[in-house]
Parts: sequence; structure tokens; C-alpha cells
Amino acid sequence: MLLFLNVLFPVFMGAVLPLFHFKSRILRSVYVLLVTCMTSALAFYNVLTSSADSAFVFLHLTEKARCVLQLDGAGKLFTALVAFLWPMAVLYAFEYMEHEGGENSFFSWYTITYGITLGISMSGDIITLYLFYELLTLSTLPLVMHRLVNGRAAAGLKYLYYSLLGAGLAFAGIMLVFFYGDSASFTYGGVLSSLADAQKPLLRFGYFLAFLGMGVKAAVFPLHDWLPSVSVAPTPVTALLHAVAVVKAGAFAVIRVTFYAFGPALIAGTWAQAVPFCLAAFTVVFGSAMAVKEKHFKRRLAYSTVSNLCYIVMGALLLTPQGLDGAFNHLIFHALMKISLFCACGAIMTRTGREYVAELHGLGHSMPVTFVALTVASISLVGIPPFIGFVSKWKLAQAGVLAGSFYSIAAPAALILSAILTAVYLFVPICYAWFPAQDIQEHTSDEKMDPSWRMKLPLLVWCISILVLTFYSAPLQAFIADIANGIL
Repeated sequence: MLLFLNVLFPVFMGAVLPLFHFKSRILRSVYVLLVTCMTSALAFYNVLTSSADSAFVFLHLTEKARCVLQLDGAGKLFTALVAFLWPMAVLYAFEYMEHEGGENSFFSWYTITYGITLGISMSGDIITLYLFYELLTLSTLPLVMHRLVNGRAAAGLKYLYYSLLGAGLAFAGIMLVFFYGDSASFTYGGVLSSLADAQKPLLRFGYFLAFLGMGVKAAVFPLHDWLPSVSVAPTPVTALLHAVAVVKAGAFAVIRVTFYAFGPALIAGTWAQAVPFCLAAFTVVFGSAMAVKEKHFKRRLAYSTVSNLCYIVMGALLLTPQGLDGAFNHLIFHALMKISLFCACGAIMTRTGREYVAELHGLGHSMPVTFVALTVASISLVGIPPFIGFVSKWKLAQAGVLAGSFYSIAAPAALILSAILTAVYLFVPICYAWFPAQDIQEHTSDEKMDPSWRMKLPLLVWCISILVLTFYSAPLQAFIADIANGIL
């Protein structure tokens, strides 16, 4: 029951928010932050106390099809990530949205989206996952299209069209699991153990459809184009879209479908593994190359997300515990790094109005807190040892080598190429900011332009989190390893 309350509470409180006529921004901010913190507190309580054997059925569709909430190891990991990042993202959004307007509507949908994202992380079977996965499209669409300015209407429609395509493809694959599986519940290793040999080709095709469907939100090529487009949305939206709510839900759903529904045994060594893996490996390099080419800083970070999401997908498609270990590590670490990068970018835009890489010259000295956070996250994302970005990439490379055959070459090669390109597209703006050209440096102002504490505190929390996990992540590593090996 507490799992259902954890999902329902923010959805309900977000839905009724526009009914209150707050006399000031402060009162609305207190309401939203209180709801968010209570939701996160309950989420952490559920993570610590819920058993993988306990489930709550909140809707019976048919005798076999149920909507059930349940927390296994993978669900607890994703739930904890969401619960940790969301309160700080809300705090950051308070200052940012003062420049945007339409705050009642924005924070209403922002809070509703929190509950739906928790629904994805707490889904106990593939039917429930699909339900919340599609609800996520509906709740985030108004956020992407907020106030219908700056091309957001067109970006929102593109996001909707791609999502509807993904919904159809995923539904076809999920229905095959539902009809042929031992159950719809998530089970490590899959639920198709009783398949006859004649049924396996159809189920492999079904997996490919499900992969493409879930891969839309994971921005797998050629279904990635919506993600850079939605960078026109307010930065608090893009930060969560790119770090947690949508794209990580997409990668998480790919892991669920691969390891907990269809199962590695069905697809290992077949075209149903090779083709999706090649798409993911290509996207890793393609996204990084497009980021190097992109001059708009926010869109550059969006293409970076396209690439890094497929690190996770590629790791899962190795179909080994080592690959899953690396995938979960990058899912967590990339969320921290990317939300830091996007929120730093948003702070730059609101305080200076500058949006392009070439405009960042000398800003490191004017916005030291913002650019320290940006620098730490950038160094980590490139994969410089011993930062967390290196840890997850090293695990993925090792998993690729251990997988043997074609994968032992393709996975490390994609990772190395992407790391080189990542260094280019992130270190160039960092160098511009801290080491401007002499003629620009002479005209650089000494005025400090960092945002207020509402933006700086989240940036510092995420930056410190990156540093803490860089030097002490043993308990988290052990927990992830147990999940990847099917122990939790």
C-alpha cells in the first residue's frame, strides 16, 4: 500500500496545485518542496523496508493482466536515484522559472511527473511498466511545450510523434511476452523458459520491436532526433528529461525488457542481440560526433545524452552480469553528471543570456561556483581516472572484452572513440571559460554573476556527490553487483 501511496501522493498533489490561489511565490514553493520532500522520504523508506516478495495490486485489467507495484533490487536502485535528484531539481527550478512564467502549470506537471516516474521504477511487471511509461509521455509533454514559445510547440509535437511510434512498437513486443510468458512479473533471466523452439523466432522479433519501442525514450539511433529538439524546453525540464525522468526511464525499460522479461537466453548469440547492439554502439559514437559539431551549448549537451544513454543500452545488450553491472553504474553516475551539466548551463543562460559555446569566454571567473560544478562534471563524464565516469566506462569496456567474439572489439572501440570526442566537446567550453583569449580577458568583468543559493545549492550538492562517489562508492558498487548477478 505504501508503494501505491508513494506514486499517488505526488500525482494527486500536483493535480490539485492549480486549484490553490497562492498569494506569493514563496507559499507555492513551500507547497511544492514539501510535497517533493515527503515523496522522497517515503520513497527512501520503501527502498529500505520493502521486500522483493511483497507486491501491491492496484488494478485488475483481466484475470491475468494486473497493475502491480513491487520493489526488487533494480527497482530500488532507480527509485533511490529519482528520490535523491528530484528535491534539488525542484529547488533549482524555483529561481529558473521566475524568468519563464506560467509557474502554477509548470510545477503542477513537474510534481505529477515525479509520481509517474516512481511508478516506472516501482513497476512489478511489464504491463505496469508500459502503463506508467506511456503516462510519462503525457505528463512531460506539457513541460516540453511550456507556454508554447521558442519553438516548443514543434518540439513537443515531435516528441509526441516519436513517443507514439515507440508505444506501438513496444506494445506489440510486450503482448508477445504476456501471451507466451510464464507470467508478466519481472523475473531475473526472463519469463520465457517454457518456449518451444518453433516459437523462438517470433519472440526474438517481438524483443526487437520492444527494444525499438523502449529505445525511443532511450534515444537509440535512428529514433533519437526528438531529444536534441526538446532542449528548447525550460532547463529544469531538460535536466530531468536528460538525467532521470524520460531518458533514464527509457534505458531502465530496455534493461527490464532485456533481462527481466524476454531474458538473455532467448536472444544471446542471435540477430536479436547483434542488431540492437550495433544500433547502440553506433549511437554512442554518433551522438558524441554530433555534440562536437553542435555550437549551441544546451543542444551539445543533448547530443551528449544521446551518446551516453546508449552506453547503458550497449552494456545491457552484452547480456552478461558484467555488462549489466556496467550499465547500472553508468545509469546512476551519468544522471549525477548530466543533471549538473544541464543545470550549470541553465544558470549561465539565465544570468548572462549566453547560449553558444563561443560566448563562454571568461565566464569561469565571473561565475566560479557554476563553472566549478560544470568542470567537475565534465572531467568525470570524459572518464578521467579516478572519477565516476571512468569507473562505469571501465566496467563497460571490461564487460565487452569478456563477452568475446565481435563484442570484445566493438564495445571498447565505441567507448574509446566516444571518450575522445567527449573530451573535445566538453573541454573546449571549459577552456574558453577559464582561459579566455588575451583580448577577451582584458574586457572580462570582475563582477560575480553566479545565481542565488537556490541554484547554487543543487549544483554544489551534485558536485559533492560526484566527488564522494569518486573516492567512496564501495557499498553502492556491492549493491549494484548483487543486482547484476540476480541476487537482489
